[in-house]
Amino acid sequence: MSNPSAAAKAQKRFSFGKKRDPAPPVHRKPLKMRLAENWQLYLLLLIPVIITIVYKYGPMYGIQIAFRDFKASRGIWGSEWVGFEWFERFFTSPNCGRMIINTVLLSLYSLLWSFPVPIILALALNQLRFHKLKRVVQTVLYAPHFISTMIICGMLRIFLSPSGGLINLLLGTSIDFINQSSMFRTIYIASGIWQEAGWGTIIYLATLSSVDTSLYEAAKVDGASVFQRILHIDLPALIPMAVLQLILSASNLMNVGFEKVYLLQTDLNKSVSDIIAVYVYEQGILGAEYSYSTAIGLFNTAVNIVLLIIVSRIAKKAGDVQFV
Repeated sequence: MSNPSAAAKAQKRFSFGKKRDPAPPVHRKPLKMRLAENWQLYLLLLIPVIITIVYKYGPMYGIQIAFRDFKASRGIWGSEWVGFEWFERFFTSPNCGRMIINTVLLSLYSLLWSFPVPIILALALNQLRFHKLKRVVQTVLYAPHFISTMIICGMLRIFLSPSGGLINLLLGTSIDFINQSSMFRTIYIASGIWQEAGWGTIIYLATLSSVDTSLYEAAKVDGASVFQRILHIDLPALIPMAVLQLILSASNLMNVGFEKVYLLQTDLNKSVSDIIAVYVYEQGILGAEYSYSTAIGLFNTAVNIVLLIIVSRIAKKAGDVQFV
């Protein structure tokens, strides 16, 4: 006598080539009914929505000064409309190409060198079985994140000083690292990794903590080494989060940290440290050319939005991860 459940399973197994019946439509409740049933949740949602509109979308009203010759005495609407005059001025300026190249290279190098470091640290910390040592190491790695950029730059200038600097004392030289154009990007990227790599491990450690421990136990039973467990269990678990972080980082490719570059910039290294963010500060704050600096900032934002969409589409095709 045949087993009906086994026959059903066999029929289901070999019926993949046949056309299946469409799934029944899902009947959703009307919006009014959902609002009435969950009005407390929608009320809580309303607060951040209002804050976002007021503080994020409200100031976009002032973007129009990028297309006007803004005068504070006339106001925004009273200022003369000049169209793309400020954009043309920026793109025809002699330092435009250098600033764009410096901004892209500094941000791109920072992304390439600093992005894998938190992942490697998280994988290494996840293998530590001595919890006290793990907490100490995490504290040491997290601490630089809480040091302000001003202090970081002061420390760099002291350590790299040609007269009495720690690095020169160790090397037995008297090299002025800060004023050398060839060393600026290395100093910027290395100090950024030291300051932010430990803090970046938090999100990856949280992801690894959600991995089912039975996977590790099964891998140990099968004789998998530590490297094999990292390769086949930890890394696949981190890929979605790593792709999301890559998308967010790529969307800020043109937003290089202004404070550190400005504080480390000198006349001798300006050929590589002259970036868009510093130029906007000099023109907008120091030079009071508000329309011109707004136009440059708008160009920066537009490039970031395009990069965000492109990277998101690539990530969706490569790993089925999408942000926008």
